[in-house]
Amino acid sequence: MKSEKLAPSSASSGPSSHIYFSQRLRLHYVDWGNPDGPPMLLIHGGRDHCRNWDWVAEHFAKDYHIIAPDLRGHGDSQWEASGNYTQISYVYDIAQLLQQKNMHDVTVIGHSLGGAIALMYTALFPERVKKLVAIEGMGPSPSLAAKQAEISINDRVRSWVDDMRKLSGRLPRRYDTLDDAFKRMRDENPHLSEEQARHLTLHGANQNEDGTYSWKFDNYVRVFSMSGLPNEEVKKMYGEISCPTLLMRGEESWASDPVADGRTQCFNCPIEYQSFANAGHWVHHDQLDGFVDRVSEFLGK
Repeated sequence: MKSEKLAPSSASSGPSSHIYFSQRLRLHYVDWGNPDGPPMLLIHGGRDHCRNWDWVAEHFAKDYHIIAPDLRGHGDSQWEASGNYTQISYVYDIAQLLQQKNMHDVTVIGHSLGGAIALMYTALFPERVKKLVAIEGMGPSPSLAAKQAEISINDRVRSWVDDMRKLSGRLPRRYDTLDDAFKRMRDENPHLSEEQARHLTLHGANQNEDGTYSWKFDNYVRVFSMSGLPNEEVKKMYGEISCPTLLMRGEESWASDPVADGRTQCFNCPIEYQSFANAGHWVHHDQLDGFVDRVSEFLGK
């Protein structure tokens, strides 16, 4: 086995780690201090972890009290025993965290799955959210949703059963060293700088008993649960959001433009939209300075 070479990143220190409980799961979050500041919640995306927000948090920590959770099945949070991860369960965990922390008038920023959770939470509890930023969190485009709707419910359930069965026999991938995991991170996310990829790898992997390394997330988070709400019902929920909302997208991402495809029409709140050139799905990584400047402008209004 090769010797360990991956050095700690410059953003490896900062927040304190804490635990809370939701549906008997032991869940983890980090707190960036400044408890007297207005609250800000940062929600990561699927197969990610709370420390992916570190660069963003460093910019806003002096002005806000920032907390960033690891979603169930991700990071240092406990895995769901059934392997059945639903968006409603994620939303419940967020509701429990903010209730237990007694946080109100929260600024919420979410990415991808975290953006979808942020949108749904804000729709359900609009009185608790002051401003909302969602990075590519609006789900499938109208054309993709239409294709999905053509598949019968029987076929969708059978596909879900097949996917879950396949995952039951899929072991977490093992890397001989963190360097190998780091290289995989760079290959999968070409926009990442070396420092970003190193940092995300250090906080996103665990060392196994045999000395190898595996990603922290539960493989079952790869499967979308069959118990989710229909897309049309979710769109109706977005009409209940009352706070100013900023939607963001990377122009090199797979996600479609929500303004061009009409998905923003479901909102009744003040809406802003920002796309970023030379950015993929992880806008807050790929164009950090531009992202921070745009969010700062939005929050300052």
